[in-house]
Amino acid sequence: MTAPVLEKPAARAQTPAPAAAGAPAAGAAAGEPKAAPAVTPARRRFLQGAWAVSLLAALVLGFVGFLFTLSHVQERHYQSTAYKTFQDQLARAVAPTGSAADGDPVALLDIPAIGLHQAVVVEGTTGRDLMRGPGHRRDTALPGQTGVAVLFGRGATFGAPFAELSKLRVGDRIEATTGQGKSTYVVNVYGDGDHPITDPARNRLVLVTGDSDWIPGSTVMIGARLEGDPQQNPGGRPATVPYDKALAADKGALAVLQLWSLGLLGAVAGALLLARYWRRSTAYLSAAPVVGALLWAVYENAAALLPNLY
Repeated sequence: MTAPVLEKPAARAQTPAPAAAGAPAAGAAAGEPKAAPAVTPARRRFLQGAWAVSLLAALVLGFVGFLFTLSHVQERHYQSTAYKTFQDQLARAVAPTGSAADGDPVALLDIPAIGLHQAVVVEGTTGRDLMRGPGHRRDTALPGQTGVAVLFGRGATFGAPFAELSKLRVGDRIEATTGQGKSTYVVNVYGDGDHPITDPARNRLVLVTGDSDWIPGSTVMIGARLEGDPQQNPGGRPATVPYDKALAADKGALAVLQLWSLGLLGAVAGALLLARYWRRSTAYLSAAPVVGALLWAVYENAAALLPNLY
């Protein structure tokens, strides 16, 4: 008797188990990274705008930092150099007693009541001149000479030599040293932009600065009379230029500012290009001194567009 043949059951169709949440899709190669989500045009514009605003904010904050920190360092460096130069001129009796070139030292100023000692006074009162220290208005007498001597000084930036000028009181003494010797003035009167100083004394000194440690809108003036006999005034001084006036901005710096700005943009573009073909950190470190120097020049020329007594 033949045994019955048992048929094998038909193989069941295998249904793949559903993929777990977060698991790679079927067919994806093991370990293959997922594609980054596409950036939409709107998001790209937002990111570009955010970078532009951040860069602008960094430049503005850098300019503020330059005005209130680095500009003081720059002024002190010039004062140190100019002091040595002027002391040498005094020793050799060749210090200027008449007209001098812009920015040249012409006097030393001491005002003990506000803590100003041996400040070098330079010729000229433009914004660039006053970056170096107190400035002598070119069409007036030098301190100690016959006539009225007028000195300008900044109140907030570039050393702020006249920041405390409004604290002077009647009777405070001011000493000035020039190539003709030392002279002493005594404070006797005050004034401002709306009420200029009126004093019948022939030989006197007028100190001028801004009325605010932010952006000044007017001036503070201190008048002082000369004690003793005046020195000879050789006269023949040049006329002032528009940039010599109180609160004037050096509009001539605008063209120079544009050139330095173009140089800065070129240096940044060059650094980015160099980083594509060289090690990025090395490229940026190599370009940093050049970019820093150009940025300093941009800030300095931008500062010249502010009021000269600021």
